[in-house]
Amino acid sequence: MPTPLIDPWHLGFVLWDMLDAEALFGLPAFADHDRAGAGAMIETATKLAEDVFLPSYRLLDDHEPGIENGRVVLPAEIEQSLTAFRDAGFSGMSARAADGGLGLPRAVANAAFLQFQAANISIANYAMLTASAAELLAHHGTPEQKARYMAPMLEGRFHGTMALSEPHAGSSLGDITTAARLLPDGRYAIRGTKMWISGGEHDMGDNIVHLMLARIEGAPAGVRGISLFIVPRKRLDSEGRPSVWNNVALAGLNHKMGQRGTVNTVLNVGEGGDTIGEIIGAPGQGLACMFTMMNEARIGVAMGAVAHASAGYRISLEYARERRQGRHPDAKDPASPQVPLVAHADVRRMLLQQKAAAEGGVALTLYLSKLADLKAAAPGEAARRDAGLLLDFLTPVFKAWVSEECLAANDHAMQVLGGAGYTSDFPLEQHYRDNRLNPIHEGTNGIQSIDLAGRKAVMAEGRALDLFLSRLAETASAASGVTRLQSMAKRLVEMGTAMRTSFDRMAETTRTVGARAALARAHDVMELVGSATFAWIWLEQARVALAGKGTASEPERLRREGLVLTCQDVFSRVVPRADAAAARIVGEAPASLAIDDVMLG
Repeated sequence: MPTPLIDPWHLGFVLWDMLDAEALFGLPAFADHDRAGAGAMIETATKLAEDVFLPSYRLLDDHEPGIENGRVVLPAEIEQSLTAFRDAGFSGMSARAADGGLGLPRAVANAAFLQFQAANISIANYAMLTASAAELLAHHGTPEQKARYMAPMLEGRFHGTMALSEPHAGSSLGDITTAARLLPDGRYAIRGTKMWISGGEHDMGDNIVHLMLARIEGAPAGVRGISLFIVPRKRLDSEGRPSVWNNVALAGLNHKMGQRGTVNTVLNVGEGGDTIGEIIGAPGQGLACMFTMMNEARIGVAMGAVAHASAGYRISLEYARERRQGRHPDAKDPASPQVPLVAHADVRRMLLQQKAAAEGGVALTLYLSKLADLKAAAPGEAARRDAGLLLDFLTPVFKAWVSEECLAANDHAMQVLGGAGYTSDFPLEQHYRDNRLNPIHEGTNGIQSIDLAGRKAVMAEGRALDLFLSRLAETASAASGVTRLQSMAKRLVEMGTAMRTSFDRMAETTRTVGARAALARAHDVMELVGSATFAWIWLEQARVALAGKGTASEPERLRREGLVLTCQDVFSRVVPRADAAAARIVGEAPASLAIDDVMLG
């Protein structure tokens, strides 16, 4: 039996003990489900991921997509796996039952989806993008658009993409030039070039639905002039069936360092004839609508980073337990048996840092997922609004800070294996290469830092920040009554105070010097908030672990004790990074503001 790539014990601990996800089934939106069914869904996902997704992980790295006769050619294992995923009912896990989905709580659906991401991220990406596109249509599409485009996505027949970037614009979406011309029937003819489109061209399924940003002729410059369009690869006939080609032409493939099984394309639209699109929402509201999918994808990207960290940790832990090498420093007899790698202190240091990143990432995955559930289904408008604000605040932190920490975890996993980790005999070097994309795509981590410092911290007149600080205070208060956690509770309170002081200084700098000077500290803001978030989620895990330790069996007591010791490691290793970041924020202006390109050499 393969080593689980996501630890089932820890997943269950977070889901049921720490987050009490079972309470979600008491909400009307999720009343058709229960804990037993949710557990069965996660178990089925784990088995399918291990049996169907995992075997082709290396194969897709060795056989990346190519072009033959103008068409993208993918290894057959991708479509076979996605068909099995669809047939098992996973395509619409968290979509509302009224829309054709299963209506599972997002916390349960994402616990299941982590299994697929850990097993084979290249295949899971197609499903993640399609689910995100369907979510956008659920929020912003007309009833007809939902029936024609969203329903087939939830059934697994249509694939979805996001078509934002262009060769000259990248993340600077206000500079896109793809144009939309209004046609007499109310649809639009789209013309332009799109770049970095994951899943943008292939022959899997019945159709590909591109959600594409473009500028209607005569629209103002900048983001206010951007609209969003449904642009199918094949036009639909009057019965909703894919028919003729929609002049979405493959212009090339981007060959990547990792995640090679997810085809990444350059697309030309409107060159050989009209490319027909349907507008979503109102003209000029394209970016606002697109953020529904972008935020879904950013959480999916961070989940992918967590999945890689977890897989790397589990692989390196198994290797460290089996591989015997060297002896303890005080072992004087060279003929004495060698000890397992896991017995060496420095190996345990690296394993512990991986455990912190992987299991902290899983805890944050499920916490943000529960916030999404409460945003959609909590009783009371105020509770739904606050859950949404806190989710918005934490999304850039999850995407940026956690993806960096999880990439570092894969670095440690390779190091545990030594030279073997650097070879293709083990999957760790592939996990590292695959994970390296996550700090880049769906908005680089620098963009996430600017978003956090410049928008999320001040939105709703600071309500989102207040909600986050109140969560820190609640955990600190509960932990302060536990002797083993008191010093860490005190440090968490201090981080909350430092955060408030730092954001006050950012606001002052914006007023007195300008936004450019303030946002030069955006990376430091991310380091501060990310470190505090990580410390908080680990203290919450430690608190719950100790609360249930007394009545647990001996194996479970050891697992719970492991969470407490990992929390102690996080506070000794990560919290000082928050202190340093806070000091930089309130200190002198960064050198990056003064140095120019000539000085850089």
